[in-house]
Amino acid sequence: QVEAIFHALIVARPPVRLKSMPDAIYVVGDSISIHYGPSLEAALKETAVGYNRKTGVEEALIDLDNPEGANGGDSTRVLDFLRRTKSAGGLPDGTAVLLVNCGLHDIKVDRRRANPENTARHQVPIETYRANLEAILTVAAGFAGVKFGWVRTTDVEDAIHNGDTHGKGWLRYSADVARYNGVADAVMQQAGVPVLDLHGFTLGLGPDLYCDHAHFHPHIREAQGRYIATWAMSLLDEKEVSEVTVPSASD
Repeated sequence: QVEAIFHALIVARPPVRLKSMPDAIYVVGDSISIHYGPSLEAALKETAVGYNRKTGVEEALIDLDNPEGANGGDSTRVLDFLRRTKSAGGLPDGTAVLLVNCGLHDIKVDRRRANPENTARHQVPIETYRANLEAILTVAAGFAGVKFGWVRTTDVEDAIHNGDTHGKGWLRYSADVARYNGVADAVMQQAGVPVLDLHGFTLGLGPDLYCDHAHFHPHIREAQGRYIATWAMSLLDEKEVSEVTVPSASD
């Protein structure tokens, strides 16, 4: 209950800007980030902070499950995008914070290879995921003057995502979200990267979260955007940013 109250206060309180700076938050993420993007942008605008992201939102909205346009897709695609961005001269002028997430596309399992004994069943195997995240950090370090923040992958509910009404050729499992988040936590902790627990925050918003197999109701997206804005502002203002708390296996 205390955690839920804390989350409610964070959502209800607009981010406080301590100084005026022409900084911008740049987002690279999957369809979840496309949905919370308008809320994040509006919250940042209240404090005269810019918002930018991987381009192509309209293209991505045609099919949120297909990683095109603004949808960054899996970690291999995100790494490729950041490498190409760096080779082309870097992030847009004014970028102060780069927020990145990938994971939901990495854990996709082809229905034909859904046997848990098949260790090659994931779109991006977990060790490749780890290597990709380490490479992403190396590339991001080359963006001079830009702070890097990692956003933990949001959960899926197996019964909803993998039910008959989903009708996709692939599955996702909550246990895999936890495993891949655990790898990301370790990589980011070792590198000293601040981590935003969007996974835990979202689960704290109540039982009725999903509007479909993986995406969230509009009021959930609104809360996510404002929560991320508050956290991103702390990076801009160089306030202390809490490291993610990883639940123990017994939780």
